[in-house]
Amino acid sequence: QVQVVESGGGLVQPGGSLKLSCAASGSILSIDNMAWYRQAPGNQRELVALIVSGGSTNYADSVKGRFTISRPNAQNTAFLQMNSLKPEDTAVYYCNADIRTTFWKSADTYWGQGTQVTVSS
Repeated sequence: QVQVVESGGGLVQPGGSLKLSCAASGSILSIDNMAWYRQAPGNQRELVALIVSGGSTNYADSVKGRFTISRPNAQNTAFLQMNSLKPEDTAVYYCNADIRTTFWKSADTYWGQGTQVTVSS
């Protein structure tokens, strides 16, 4: 069984910073990609940042230069450093990971339960 758990959300003032963590645990053989998504009320879930197994990253245009995704030593934990936060960054942030649990099966995508980020004065 595999679990993906996010943490680190909270209330922050505009211009502030937060660091989100995403930890995958369980019967993990390997992890390919890890990504952060967000969903604001009334909006569709959108990709915020992605890191592939080789370390390359990709960001939504709205967060480029402000957010940084990392996965130190390609371990089972990913982080999202969010700087210069804006009210429009307010959303539930979800982590997902493409995880292989066996040699003979391709990776499945697992989602965390989400963590709320609120940017407000």
